[in-house]
Amino acid sequence: AAFTHSKVEGLIRRAGLRYPNADLRRVDMLEQRGLDRGVIAQLGTCQFITRQQNVVFQGFTGSGKSYLGSALAKQACQHRYRAHYIRMPDLEESWATAKDRPAGREKWLRKYSTFTLLVIDEWLLDPPTDDVRSMLLELLERRYDSSSTVFCTQYAKKDWHQRLGSGVHADA
Repeated sequence: AAFTHSKVEGLIRRAGLRYPNADLRRVDMLEQRGLDRGVIAQLGTCQFITRQQNVVFQGFTGSGKSYLGSALAKQACQHRYRAHYIRMPDLEESWATAKDRPAGREKWLRKYSTFTLLVIDEWLLDPPTDDVRSMLLELLERRYDSSSTVFCTQYAKKDWHQRLGSGVHADA
């Protein structure tokens, strides 16, 4: 058990959680936050990962989306999945750094497409540039039907299309 415990601890450490102590069982005031206990419990089983489904936490600033994203990533680690938490601005910055290196784009895309669970916080906080839209299209295409992505966002899904620039990338 000690081996497994240290392995899980390593997964959690490497996941880069914004809230390393986040815990789905300790999500306060579920009802006041408009969260359904049953849904949170269901997410906690990580079956959505087995089914390669995605999750969207949508709500206003300060409603606990980042905490939930961290808690879900941590839960995935406890189920022995490789999870990673990243804020959209940091994802964009790491892309900008990587894309100009030799084979940088490919390495970067491979890295981010192989996490079993990828939590993207502050999703579409700022409308993405064309370059970022292309990256997102490629990244999400590679993750489609093979892994799960959690989007933490202030924007309802109906507004994503417009925030993504409304073109073919947004359609996809």
